[in-house]
Amino acid sequence: MKKWMIILAALLPFASQANTLNSTNDPNKPGYNPSQQRMQSQMQTQQQQQQLKLRQDQQRQTQDTQRKMQEQRNSAQQRVITTQPGQQNQNLNQN
Repeated sequence: MKKWMIILAALLPFASQANTLNSTNDPNKPGYNPSQQRMQSQMQTQQQQQQLKLRQDQQRQTQDTQRKMQEQRNSAQQRVITTQPGQQNQNLNQN
């Protein structure tokens, strides 16, 4: 029993030196870890870049879809115009 008390008394000063967990990683609180702060910052930057790229890709896809739909409308409209009765005759009369 005395042996355990001596060991416990010897380890007690080390327990008071242990840093508390700084879950917010605030530099003004004990347990601040600059490498963790850098890692969080890098991850946030990477996430922002990925979100920007995703928005750009979505915009590009939307523009491509709109352009294709407009081309299809124009093509269909041109087919309707050329197949109208008398349309061909009018074109011949203009020449």
